[in-house]
Amino acid sequence: MQTGAAFLAMSREYLTGHYLPKIRAAVERLTEEDTWWRPNEASNSVGNLMLHLAGNIRQWIVSGVGGAPDVRDRSAEFARRDPLPRDELVAILTEAVLEADAVLARTDPAGLNDRRAAVEHFGMHAGQILYIAKLRTDRDLGFYRLEAGIPRPVWPGHPGGGA
Repeated sequence: MQTGAAFLAMSREYLTGHYLPKIRAAVERLTEEDTWWRPNEASNSVGNLMLHLAGNIRQWIVSGVGGAPDVRDRSAEFARRDPLPRDELVAILTEAVLEADAVLARTDPAGLNDRRAAVEHFGMHAGQILYIAKLRTDRDLGFYRLEAGIPRPVWPGHPGGGA
């Protein structure tokens, strides 16, 4: 597989097959209150991070790569203190990821000469969401099972993983 096509395929796999299912599973374990909990004012809640990820992926992939109008209000993603229900947050993020996936699916690999960091950025914030979920639930999220000392993926939606 050519490098550009491999990059697009891997980006799509990480967004839809790794990050989104893990975030969904982690958020399902949180209470509504925990979804908007923040350790301090310099840190973000899971809810704010989910809004931020939806805005980021729409700006950089749906708009930046796909050419859709950029209507992002980045500061509102972090400023929100009036909680949205978890189901609504999951729907917002899922819709954004699926829009980005559709853009990546139709992107010509030859046009990938510009550097883009949206997927890496998504992964960093996904990790923050998973950490907060572990912190607030006091449980391992169970995304890997050890088999003969080798971690095997078992998160929801992963081949060989959970439901």
